[in-house]
Amino acid sequence: MSSDDLIALRLTAELAFVTTTLLLLIGTPIAWWLARSRSRWQPVAAAVVAMPLVLPPTVLGFYLLLLLGPHGAVGRLTAALGLGTLAFSFGGLVLASIVYSLPFVVQPLQAAFALVGESMLEAAASLRAGPWDRFISVAVPLAAPGFVAAVVLGFAHVVGEFGIVLMIGGDIPGSTRVLSVAIYDRVEAMDYAGAGRLAAGLLVFSFSVVLAMHWLGPAGTTLPGRPARR
Repeated sequence: MSSDDLIALRLTAELAFVTTTLLLLIGTPIAWWLARSRSRWQPVAAAVVAMPLVLPPTVLGFYLLLLLGPHGAVGRLTAALGLGTLAFSFGGLVLASIVYSLPFVVQPLQAAFALVGESMLEAAASLRAGPWDRFISVAVPLAAPGFVAAVVLGFAHVVGEFGIVLMIGGDIPGSTRVLSVAIYDRVEAMDYAGAGRLAAGLLVFSFSVVLAMHWLGPAGTTLPGRPARR
């Protein structure tokens, strides 16, 4: 691999790590609410979370670009704070990746939380455990397979993103050029050998992730849209 490819690899790993960490922090309470809520708004919220599964990444990227740009609400706010605009920056890539990969973290967690029995939570409550204690000491350990699936799928999905990262980040070496964009650059330059090496690496990585999901087996460790095993 060339030095440019190694930089793209490092940037891809950083993006996937940061995004997956933030997705767990954001997605865990969302998944818990979706799994336990009886609100009439629950289906609406679930549909909003799942939108990136069916929405073309270029459409989502277009609207995010308008939002993050100098004339968008977020762009004006970050400019007023002296941070510039998030478009065509690593921060913009992180935000776009969070939005686009949210269902790949929320749905496995939601499926795992839905399998946490009320009797276990009620037993903890009878021992004077508060809501937070019940969540940490009962729900999280029982939903551990869902957390594993969420981390693996979230990380892998960020690594494989192309359309939305190109829309939001462009192709700036050392700043926003991730592996998927680097492959695109190699193809445009008709360097099929270089593109093939990078593509083969991502192919092996993607296959390993899907195979791991099937090997994990327990309920909650499912691909989005795939029913959990019982």
